Amino acid sequence: MLKQQLAQKEQHKLSPQQIKLMKLVQLSTFDFEQRVQQELEENPALEEENYYDLKKEYSESETLENDFDLSKDQNKTINNSEYEQYLSNNDEVEDSRINHKISPFEKQIPIISGISFQEYLKNQLHTFHLDEKDLLIADFILGNIDDDGYIRRKVSSMVDDIFLILGISVTEKKLEKLIVKYIQKLDPVGIGARNLQECLLIQLEKKKITKEVILSKQIIQSNFELFVKKHYQKIQKKLGITKKDLRKSIFQIKKLNPKPGRGCSENTKNLNYIIPDFTIFISDNNKLELSLNQKNIPDLKVSSSYLDMLKSYKDSKEKNLKNKEETILFLKHKIDSAKWFVDAIKKRQNTLLLTMNAIMNYQKEYFLTGDVVKIKPMILKNISQKIGVGISTVSRVANSKYVNTPYGTFLIKSFFSEKMKNKEGEDISSIEIKKFLKEYIYNENKKKPFTDEELSKILKKKGYLIARRTVSKYRDQMNIPVARMRKNL
Repeated sequence: MLKQQLAQKEQHKLSPQQIKLMKLVQLSTFDFEQRVQQELEENPALEEENYYDLKKEYSESETLENDFDLSKDQNKTINNSEYEQYLSNNDEVEDSRINHKISPFEKQIPIISGISFQEYLKNQLHTFHLDEKDLLIADFILGNIDDDGYIRRKVSSMVDDIFLILGISVTEKKLEKLIVKYIQKLDPVGIGARNLQECLLIQLEKKKITKEVILSKQIIQSNFELFVKKHYQKIQKKLGITKKDLRKSIFQIKKLNPKPGRGCSENTKNLNYIIPDFTIFISDNNKLELSLNQKNIPDLKVSSSYLDMLKSYKDSKEKNLKNKEETILFLKHKIDSAKWFVDAIKKRQNTLLLTMNAIMNYQKEYFLTGDVVKIKPMILKNISQKIGVGISTVSRVANSKYVNTPYGTFLIKSFFSEKMKNKEGEDISSIEIKKFLKEYIYNENKKKPFTDEELSKILKKKGYLIARRTVSKYRDQMNIPVARMRKNL
């Protein structure tokens, strides 16, 4: 029987401003710099502080309003008392800035110049004697080559696109001919291949003919699947060759480049460098110190001209009240948005520093010594409870931020690990186990690599009670292949 009844339920909902703030927290330093520039372009009420004009003293209190409910201002008549109340806070608003002063010379970002990978290929292509139509088609094909140097699109799809975009009707046979005869002749060798097998064959074709090269072609052309899966004994049996000959041919294949476009594209265009969000260093008195990377983020303030404009509209005796209200609402919206963004940057800085400081103190022994064994088991909840913020906030900081330490630059997420027990019943980090696991695999006999079961037994002898399936899990997390794929002849 159906019944209707009332029930009270408590729900936590984030305001639009809180959601926006969480998105800012999640951004990396590079993305945040771009976000600041975007806001400066979109909101004229927000402007960059001029370093050379910073001569006046800041007010003792640089607090900002925490809530800006812009929705309340819509479709509402504004009276003089509201003007007075809003404008009475102008002095506070005008001095609302990010308290971060650096020399403008530190703000310069180095620019790497150079031609793109596509332009590099295009310059080579245009040395061939092709008619205008074929050159247009070949240029279009180049646009489908990815950074690895492969054409991963189907020929039939490219044929359709050439007709739709260029208005040229071309057959698949003609397109294949242009790819093989011209595109695959470009430098570096292997460019324009449709898959790894074709890429390796193109490179072998360019090599001087020797017994090893001929055998290598046979392996790639007719036994590629067996080669990829390292079924070397089956290849030996099928081709009727000795182990020595097979070893020489595999050595030839391993010298080939599986991603011919990668080196060229990385050298001819801007690279995506990791920009650390934090820096941890050890002071002279052996104490840890933390800093947040903000050198390319400008000091922001609310535009004084917009504040003056709002004041002048309030003081004006204009009779057309409707236009006056709309203009004031627009100005107030832009100023509130600017105030919120300045405040949001402060809150973002505080959240990042608070979270990273807690992580640094939690893993203090590691950051002082650099010994991976000193890393304590740590989950998001440990930090969340320590600083009184939500787990999702800690996750946003950990998943996308990097920290520069005296021992290298690391993703913050890498310091979080599961808790395991050793033979003595002590809590140890899974990072410690992964370290030893990697060492054993690195030093193993490559002709007879350890299986996951054997690795589990070795770790148990060392006092780490770890099952085979856990070894397999950790090995996968470190992108280490199974024993068969690590085997060498």
